[in-house]
Amino acid sequence: MSDAQARLNQVKDILTFNKTATTIPFDPNCTKFPSRKDVPRRADAPPGAAWVWGENDQIGRLNLLTPARVKAAAAEIKTGEKISLKSLPLNVPEVPAFHRETFTHEIKDLAEGKAFDDIYSLNTQSGTQWDGFRHVSHLATGTFYNNTHAADILGPAANLKNSIHHWSSAGGLVGRGILLDYRAYASKKGLQYSSFTDHRIPYEELHLCGKEQGIDIRPQAQGGDVRVGDILFVRTGFVEEYYDLHRKDGGKEEWEKLALRPHVIGPQDEQRWAGVAQEEKMLDWLHDCWFAAVAGDSPSFEAWPSNRGELACLLACLLVFLFERSVC
Repeated sequence: MSDAQARLNQVKDILTFNKTATTIPFDPNCTKFPSRKDVPRRADAPPGAAWVWGENDQIGRLNLLTPARVKAAAAEIKTGEKISLKSLPLNVPEVPAFHRETFTHEIKDLAEGKAFDDIYSLNTQSGTQWDGFRHVSHLATGTFYNNTHAADILGPAANLKNSIHHWSSAGGLVGRGILLDYRAYASKKGLQYSSFTDHRIPYEELHLCGKEQGIDIRPQAQGGDVRVGDILFVRTGFVEEYYDLHRKDGGKEEWEKLALRPHVIGPQDEQRWAGVAQEEKMLDWLHDCWFAAVAGDSPSFEAWPSNRGELACLLACLLVFLFERSVC
């Protein structure tokens, strides 16, 4: 951003009672944040990375869940209805995608039928989970968020840099959620697809989905309904389709074949899952809305395999997969 643009922003802030984030580290209490094309870049960050919270930050866009935004979110409660985005049982999927280890549960008899322990073994990526900042690096450089490296994660110098426990220490995830039920929208419009394929949901389709729900998915700064710090949920219908398949004769075996499709890194990967499209419009939208976190009900938030490389990892945005939507 040029000096002239910075001065212009200062004048605008004075006139509109706003506070615009312009200099790294950003103040989470700012009321306006730059678009993807205008966000300042750190010289030590990979190309395209929006690392704006300071060199010692470990929670990324969770910084946006300030007390003021949490309070504002709570003020929007009107009916008190509860929507459960519950985690799947630990053994679902029974055969995890991407060849991950299956969940096992053993009951250990401690005192001849009078006391017992439970022993669990699981890969935390096999079912409902948050992706932490130490999960996947910027592949071209091997760099994780805020210059965390493999040596910080595994080996004699391993440490807790960017460990997921920092999210809990910061107060967890409390904020306003926006659910885009793409599956319901597609069914209503007669758009047929399987979540077990690489069906790509473009921005334009999400925009129409939101419109159908009465939501303008543009950021508030552009006249839309999405506020800084909102938490995005996109439902593809994967969980519904998974359970429907298992209710059919031979469905369990059919799922096993899908889950065990060959897995390699790259477009030739035979693991195929529906999700948001890897396109410039989508990346601009995810960035410019300044979501605190994004979530999906499929094994991958973005359509898999990727057709352009990293998407959300460049945003320092949190990801959750395989949630189940139900009304209770």
